[in-house]
Amino acid sequence: MTSVNEQLLQAVLTPLQVVHHKLTNDSHMHSGPAQNSHYSLLLVSEQFTGLMPVKRHQLVYDLVGDLMGNPIHALALHCYTPQQWASKKNMPVAPDCMGGGKSG
Repeated sequence: MTSVNEQLLQAVLTPLQVVHHKLTNDSHMHSGPAQNSHYSLLLVSEQFTGLMPVKRHQLVYDLVGDLMGNPIHALALHCYTPQQWASKKNMPVAPDCMGGGKSG
């Protein structure tokens, strides 16, 4: 059986012809018993050229839709073209969870 990480990457890397990626499990930052359910995913692909951020996210969610809800509860996407990534080189840091009793 493949892990959630492997399933997520298999769903997006080839179809989007990703040239760089980073997957981070952010579950430890969230309260409750859920493990391997909160992720941040950085993708760099020419496929994002000419697409607004919301369209990029829709494209990715179309590919990972079967994983959303169960096993993945939350997926923060950071989608860049290679040209955009060349000036960034860092994935934004996920904010701390403020819900479920993990506030303040």
